Amino acid sequence: MTAAAHAREAWPGLALALGVAIVATFLAPAMPAFLPLPAMVIALLVGIALNPFARREAFQPGLSLAVTRLLRIAVALLGLRIALGDIIDLGAVAALIVIASMIVTIASGFALARLFGRTSAYGALAGAATAVCGASATLATATVLPHYKGKEADVAFVVVAVNALSTVAMVLYPVICASLGIDDRLTGILLGATIHDVAQVVGAGYAVSDEAGDAAVVVKLFRVFLLLPVVLAIGWIFASRAATAGAPAARVPVPVFALVFLALCLVNSVAGAVPALAPVYGPVRDILVTASGWGLLIAIAALGLGTSLTAVAQLGWRHVATVTATTLVILVVVTGLLLAM
Repeated sequence: MTAAAHAREAWPGLALALGVAIVATFLAPAMPAFLPLPAMVIALLVGIALNPFARREAFQPGLSLAVTRLLRIAVALLGLRIALGDIIDLGAVAALIVIASMIVTIASGFALARLFGRTSAYGALAGAATAVCGASATLATATVLPHYKGKEADVAFVVVAVNALSTVAMVLYPVICASLGIDDRLTGILLGATIHDVAQVVGAGYAVSDEAGDAAVVVKLFRVFLLLPVVLAIGWIFASRAATAGAPAARVPVPVFALVFLALCLVNSVAGAVPALAPVYGPVRDILVTASGWGLLIAIAALGLGTSLTAVAQLGWRHVATVTATTLVILVVVTGLLLAM
């Protein structure tokens, strides 16, 4: 099939997902203060609501393209948001605390999923979403998991759950920090190392102070940077399991988009540090970062359009318990390590 034929086949689904994404961007600023849903979650929920309409055969090629190729491109472009210099300024001790807590959290995702009778793939989604960066990590992790019945519902549920938990954390965690009597820098490290989504990290950090906000954002960016090894590790685990069972590997455990993500981190670190490149590099970077945001939004809209509300509603309390427990794990581990300092 030619490229033109592929485009003709894909455009209805892509157009539908884009329409949902546009609607979400208009609805997000209008959300009431007590329910501050980001555009990504709104796009997912609107998509799920439109699932009966989106089941038509004409939409399937475009929706599939959005949650595969478009998603990988958007995740790769996230690398342009990170500068290695900021991560280096974080300091070795804080970096080790973040790494240790992420490893424990991802491992707990697998263990808790087994405890609550969920699949190991769901445990990987819950662990990665909690350990790294919420919805973006959920989507990236989904690309290296084998396909299984109910996968779309699992991904959709985790995206909604981590957003809800992040919003609760944004309100409660600064209060916990104040009760522990830790200073603003340590407060920022705790917030950046434990809250799932970037927006809630920013909200919680700068609500405390500028120092706490700056520290929280840097720590959060470090967690986003670690998306690469997390995705590689999870892909390798499932590929190894498939090989051991005598089945074909779920995916090649070195996804190209993850390597591009790392390369763009390096490009951003080098180009961003050269003032002479700023007039050219700055606008190009801004365009690509915006494109990344829209790509993620369209991909998650497509995910919602392909997800049955009935399937999500049937998941039950064990799904809730797994994500909630991984959230508590990373909070307890980070808090314990910081207090030990």
